[in-house]
Amino acid sequence: MTEVQHTTGSARHGRLKRSHAVAGILGTVALGLAVLLVSGAALAAFALWQVSSTVAANSIDINIGSVDGRGDDPPPGIGSYENGFNLLIVGVDNDAAQGATYGERETALNDVNILVHVSADHTNAVVVSIPRDLIVAHPECTDAGTGAVRGALQAAPVNEAMGRGGLPCVVDTVEQLTGLDIPYAGLASFAAVVRLSDAVGGVPVCLTEPVDDPQAGLSLPAGTSIVAGDTALAFLRSRHGVGDGSDLSRITSQQLYLASLMRTVRGDDTLTDLPRLYSLANMAASNIHLSTSLAHTDTMVSMALALADIDLDRLVFVQYPGSTEDPDYPGRVVPMRDLAATMFAKIAADEPFSLAPAPATDEPLVVWPPAEDPEAPAGADPAEPDAAAPTTTPATPAPERLDGLTGRTAADDSCAQVNTG
Repeated sequence: MTEVQHTTGSARHGRLKRSHAVAGILGTVALGLAVLLVSGAALAAFALWQVSSTVAANSIDINIGSVDGRGDDPPPGIGSYENGFNLLIVGVDNDAAQGATYGERETALNDVNILVHVSADHTNAVVVSIPRDLIVAHPECTDAGTGAVRGALQAAPVNEAMGRGGLPCVVDTVEQLTGLDIPYAGLASFAAVVRLSDAVGGVPVCLTEPVDDPQAGLSLPAGTSIVAGDTALAFLRSRHGVGDGSDLSRITSQQLYLASLMRTVRGDDTLTDLPRLYSLANMAASNIHLSTSLAHTDTMVSMALALADIDLDRLVFVQYPGSTEDPDYPGRVVPMRDLAATMFAKIAADEPFSLAPAPATDEPLVVWPPAEDPEAPAGADPAEPDAAAPTTTPATPAPERLDGLTGRTAADDSCAQVNTG
């Protein structure tokens, strides 16, 4: 049996230039909203009621500069949320409240952009991680602080949207990129990672080999370790220890961590433990700025009830498809537009799709798998068709496989590949 190591020690943090050393870390702030949105019990409603005033005080209007009036519908009654919804989680690394604790950055960058889509029947969800260096078109934006209008850009990294107009501009940019309406959003700094991981008592992460990354302050043994606090931050911060040493590998670490996080909060009765649930809700409310459209207790509880019973194998993490081989944009990620268009068309229509198999498996990862027909009894001979028998329903066709996408489900507990290069 693999020995589980509990590691909560302090990581070493140096001065950071811009945010290259922390890209991908902020994805874990999705935990805060995951806790708020996936807890479907009456206890969740009680905890959310207590923190609603904090949520409202910290809220951000994402309608600035928008003509669509996104999120203007009245909040639903508890338990009555209908259809699907889209939610954007944005992470920035220079929150004034955390000072220079985690290094100094020159400007605000939306280095983590996580789009959550929940299907209309509330049985499936897709979480799309958008690389911070993805080259995209930027729409005209109005600066939320000064009112200045920033002109449209033909091609620039997606993480420049925050500096051009705050959270509303990030939402506009991702809407234009994906073709999806995004009425809900949340904004957080990566200082919340430490508090979030501590609040759940740590998250198990598995490594194929020992890792030692002094730059990130990460040292973990092979096998499964339960990481919390600064160690959890270091795991998500590590660029050279896990994956292939690239910024994109941090997205893989982020997805592994969040998948394990979901299994943790679903499997250890966190969502039925009132003190822990209140602690999580209170911490999230204090560290995450929600859009005004989301800063209603009824809205959050209704979303929670819609998501409470989702199967972990139908909660899928996918990376926005892109290439790093375009000589016109060295060191950047250029969208694979056709594949992305196909993926988002299916997401918008709630159509199932599957991913290419991982190297060690023989079968593709099925997203939203169709129900299978009951198997015939073992040893039974095929029967001749009976004209009087009712016609059977044909088997559901296999979902289309979208080669070129990478990702995992929340049920996937495979280990992270350690960078040995």
